[in-house]
Amino acid sequence: MLSNILDRISFLSLFLVIILLPVFFLPFTNIPVEASKGLLVVLGLTISITFWVVARFKDGKILMPKSWILVSGLGILLSVFLSGLFSSTIGASFFGVILDIGTVYFMLVAFLLMLFSSILFGNAKKAKKVFVGIAIFSVILFIFQALRLFVPDVLSFGSLVSKTDNILGSWNTFGLFAGFFTTMFLFMIEFFSTKKMSKFLLVILICLSIAMTAVVNFSLVWAIVGVFALVIFVYKVLFSFSLKQIEGEKRRFPLFSFIVVMLSLFFLMSGQSIGRILPDRLGLSSTEIRPTFQVTTSITGNVIAKDPILGVGPNKFADVWGLYKPGSINLTGFWDTQFSVASGILPTFFATNGILGIVAWLIFFVILIFMGLRSLFLSIRKNINWEASAFFIASVYLFVAAFFYSTGSVVLLLAFAFTGIFVGLSVSDREDKKISISFLDDPRKSFFSIVFLVVLMIFSVAAAFKFVERLVSVSYFRKVLTASDIQIAESAIEKAISLHTNDLYLRTYTQVHLTKIDTLVGKGSSLSEKDKADLQVSFDKAVKSAEMAIEYNNGNYLNYSTLGVVYHTLGLLGVKDVYPKAVESFKKAISLNPLNPGIKLSIARIFFAEGNIGESRKYAKEALALKPDYLEALITSSQIEKKDGNGNLALSYAEQALSLAPDNKELAQYVNSLK
Repeated sequence: MLSNILDRISFLSLFLVIILLPVFFLPFTNIPVEASKGLLVVLGLTISITFWVVARFKDGKILMPKSWILVSGLGILLSVFLSGLFSSTIGASFFGVILDIGTVYFMLVAFLLMLFSSILFGNAKKAKKVFVGIAIFSVILFIFQALRLFVPDVLSFGSLVSKTDNILGSWNTFGLFAGFFTTMFLFMIEFFSTKKMSKFLLVILICLSIAMTAVVNFSLVWAIVGVFALVIFVYKVLFSFSLKQIEGEKRRFPLFSFIVVMLSLFFLMSGQSIGRILPDRLGLSSTEIRPTFQVTTSITGNVIAKDPILGVGPNKFADVWGLYKPGSINLTGFWDTQFSVASGILPTFFATNGILGIVAWLIFFVILIFMGLRSLFLSIRKNINWEASAFFIASVYLFVAAFFYSTGSVVLLLAFAFTGIFVGLSVSDREDKKISISFLDDPRKSFFSIVFLVVLMIFSVAAAFKFVERLVSVSYFRKVLTASDIQIAESAIEKAISLHTNDLYLRTYTQVHLTKIDTLVGKGSSLSEKDKADLQVSFDKAVKSAEMAIEYNNGNYLNYSTLGVVYHTLGLLGVKDVYPKAVESFKKAISLNPLNPGIKLSIARIFFAEGNIGESRKYAKEALALKPDYLEALITSSQIEKKDGNGNLALSYAEQALSLAPDNKELAQYVNSLK
């Protein structure tokens, strides 16, 4: 039957998406790992939806689970959509650069992945295939990464540089994923009926995943694994008691769960003294900086106070970070870092999508936990449907990881996929929990059903096409970053912008033309008429692209700072009446990032170039008040005082700067010149 063949193709496409997601990437390309995984998900999901829709045209019947989890998931999507629709920067909120986490596009993909996972993997046989498939490829991932620890250059594939670079995501995300499979293999060994050889294999896999967890040595992983192992331990004890009462079977002590609990507790309590032994022996070092949960909560409160219902819009955490970040960040080396995610992926949604988004997520999790616990206790009483319980545990683990850490797209997408499989399994044997629409027998149903299916297919294909366009733009953008010739860089960034316009590309386009201006000015009096014409064109394009970046996202201080840099550069080259425009641009940047000392210093330098010593001194002092150890601000302050005839004060600032950079020979010479 043709519809069965089409359904098999649809199943196979989505099956490959899920099992290949942890390992898929495009080696020897200019495409980042996260973007390549987005390509897999979008194209695979589009193919799956397209063949599923065609199969429905053939058999005239739509069958899908009836579940409040799916309804609440749709509620999350709608809350994100409304938040993005009323955002001041719709382009950034709906798509971002390339399937940015938190955008409307990303959440649409996540919801469709959950929905079609519930439809296509709604029986135990198919669900087992998914779990076995992803387990096999994850083991391949662990083995590959283990080999990279010893021969990183051989297995770099032109994309992976350090030992901790991997094809899943960040190094800590890799550790969380290893902990995930420790949990899942543990659940299987405790509750699934397996032969001795299979159980032995599971023990080996648990040891492998624990070893990889120890190599990463991320304390959050040990905490989550320990808690889940403890839950499995208690759950197994309850199950054993139930078996004795009902079947008269002998109780079995859950030894494996107990060992994992004790091992996790040992690594947590021993701290770095034990945990660092293995990473140090392998020469591994990875530092990942992110906002704390306390800071994230503070930022969320400020956002809700200003935009309570819908928040500032999806994918705008970087903007609110600039507005509400703590002043203490200036005492660290990350004072000028623009964080695009909060302490975790889910708190990022809470911080940007307002009360409506928070409530939607809470409803989703309450329903998921309620239905999952009901499934777990049903499995205890009747010793059935362990597959549904396993996928419930899997989804909860991944959602917990996404709450406490910025895990990247793979973990969150798999969490939604496993939730969908759990939904499908939980209603697989209940016809009253399924929506069945036979639309070929009823003209009214036929019209609306066919329109719905056609729109779904067209929308999926169009969305996939747009994603591919943006993915190609990323490749051109990466060429700009590695280009050694200004003409190549200019051509590449123009192609990138033609495929996908966003403020990151536009700021880069501005920088390319500023570099081109420096090159032309460096020729001095030897400028030809053509060079002079090119210089004017570059001036105009630099200003225009910076203004377009502001138009695209007027909440990003970097866009205003870039325009300020352009006007400052023009002023230094002798263009009249541009310094006030530069100051105005930087002041707008300050309004979006009030605690950034670098912006204050930029204004101080503009006034210094203009000869306004009073204003220059004022802003330099404000920069130092925000960051007392700001080397550049100390040097600028020294130059200001020197020009104003305050030799002792100029020397004082210069000596403070030298104490921060004692190896700077030019600075040492400058200090000597002041004595």
